[in-house]
Amino acid sequence: MNVISLVTPKIQVAYLYDDCTIRQALEGMRARGYTAVPVLSRDGKYVGTVSEGDFLWKIVESGDSSLRSLERRYLTELVRPGFNPAVNIRVTMEELLERATGQNFVPVVDDRDAFVGIVTRKNILRKLTVPSSCCSCSKTED
Repeated sequence: MNVISLVTPKIQVAYLYDDCTIRQALEGMRARGYTAVPVLSRDGKYVGTVSEGDFLWKIVESGDSSLRSLERRYLTELVRPGFNPAVNIRVTMEELLERATGQNFVPVVDDRDAFVGIVTRKNILRKLTVPSSCCSCSKTED
């Protein structure tokens, strides 16, 4: 199985830019209905992933949940180093499967560290459970 066959391309993935305000990012996640999304720089590099919990903890730590304060803070404050690291497009299936067991999605980057998309556990499971067609199955009896 080839990793590229499992990738949901960037154009189909919800993501946020690291220069968004926390309020913009929170509204974007709410509109899309996701609990975690990749964060990219404007030049397309993968920066990290933010989750609903990251927003919650930032609000709790700051002690100020007003929308006005969230307009003055940026998403880069929420990205945790090392959380949900990306894999290179040439990752082995073994490593990809290992990562996917602990994450809902695995971000994928190319050789220039540009974000190309994600591999979800759902895509992996679908690929592994869909029976492949074979010649003997499609033949009709005479």
